Amino acid sequence: MAPPSVNVPALTAPATTVAASPEIKQQGQTPVQQAGAAGAILPLRRPRGRPLGSKNKPKPPVIITRDSPDALHSHIIEVAPGADVAACVAEYARRRGRGVCLLGASGAVVDVAVRGAAAPLPGRFELLSVTGTVLPPPAPPGASGLSVLLSAGQGQVVGGCVVGPLVASGPVTLFAATFANAVYERLPLPDAADVDVKPELSTATATSAPREAPQQHPPLSSSHSQAMGTGYADHRSPPYAWAGSV
Repeated sequence: MAPPSVNVPALTAPATTVAASPEIKQQGQTPVQQAGAAGAILPLRRPRGRPLGSKNKPKPPVIITRDSPDALHSHIIEVAPGADVAACVAEYARRRGRGVCLLGASGAVVDVAVRGAAAPLPGRFELLSVTGTVLPPPAPPGASGLSVLLSAGQGQVVGGCVVGPLVASGPVTLFAATFANAVYERLPLPDAADVDVKPELSTATATSAPREAPQQHPPLSSSHSQAMGTGYADHRSPPYAWAGSV
């Protein structure tokens, strides 16, 4: 007599969900179709490389919300007719506490006094250029100065350092740049013996090599001393409040 048949349930593997990768999406197949074609269950892999479209994403702009006090600022300054251009620039530098560097100008002036002329130049002149630097106090008076180049008509051009009023005949426009925290230095530099210079590796390791004497700078001639002014070398002014120390 045959033994009775026993129904044994078949063991099945639990269902596994396979995430679709970008490569599978491009081929138009589902993860189940890919797994069935290969005959095995594909492991979940993270795509390598940069995500699609990440290069084209707009980047946030860099916004500077605070100006640096050491930055160079550009200005267009208009001087009213009848005013002294040099005095207006000096007053502007004093009130703002910044140095003013004039780069150019346009307009007309009258009765210009330049260095070397016996008397102020009478008449009306067109401004070709105005250059120079005006420093706020407590800078020494000789550190500031303006130079002009004027058209006197009939092709004549005159110019020089301004030593008197520079009265505007009409509206005068100045193109300037202002600065602050300038470093005040004096030249010539000290002698080489007074300056600490780090030796190179070759000179530091060679103990038997003779030590070279420091180079001596030639003294200034009398013409240079006169150009800088009497007692300039002995003058030691305190650092400016608007300038940085060396």
